[in-house]
Amino acid sequence: MENENIIEGRNAVIEAIKNEKTIEQLFIANGQKEGSINVILAMAKEKKITVKYVDRKKLDQMSQTKSHQGVIAETTPYKYYEVEDILEYAKSKNEDPFIIVLDEIEDPHNFGSIIRTAEVCGVHGVIIPKRRNVGVTAVVYKSSAGAVEHMRIAKVNNINAAIDKLKENNIWIYGAEMEGKDYCFDANLTGAAALVIGSEGHGMGKLTKEKCDVLVKIPMVGKITSLNASVAGGIIMYEILKQRIKRG
Repeated sequence: MENENIIEGRNAVIEAIKNEKTIEQLFIANGQKEGSINVILAMAKEKKITVKYVDRKKLDQMSQTKSHQGVIAETTPYKYYEVEDILEYAKSKNEDPFIIVLDEIEDPHNFGSIIRTAEVCGVHGVIIPKRRNVGVTAVVYKSSAGAVEHMRIAKVNNINAAIDKLKENNIWIYGAEMEGKDYCFDANLTGAAALVIGSEGHGMGKLTKEKCDVLVKIPMVGKITSLNASVAGGIIMYEILKQRIKRG
């Protein structure tokens, strides 16, 4: 079971401190005093965060990413949002909601990459199920390059009930699906939109797929017949962003 209470890596820790993440203590490898470690130490001093210097082996044992870069922050758990918070955030920005719904993404690197792309594409929030989906762990933090700190993530009991709630708010549901009817660039993706991305292994669940208003696919001409979930999601997210920009 991955620990959701640690953040690893220099950039991820800097983003967490910048964004007022509640950090209980920082663990820094003995002898680390150069470059961005100095930035972290200065920020920790300003925010009165406890710093513990430990042997690098201790960090290796604590690490989940195996790439801690000499710094690990122990935090209070990520505070998840509600679906309503995501809708309110879009409303506060006077923008049509742009939401990502993940159906059982189990790879933390994929989840982190999706959050990173979602943040730069202007997504207002990400919805994940409580069961059979990775939560906001240290690996997710690191893979997102700190984007987790800028993204509203809601954990729900039932993905399909959450989709129904989005539909009640006049949000069009698009599913990323290899056997979709339309290519993503041919579909009208403007307006209030939620993009559903299925799991790495078996894609979207049958009922979830049926709840989608439109299934969109990505053109592929190579010998490999499928894309990594985060790459597929990223291509369609950029298409939604492109259409929004063109619409003005």
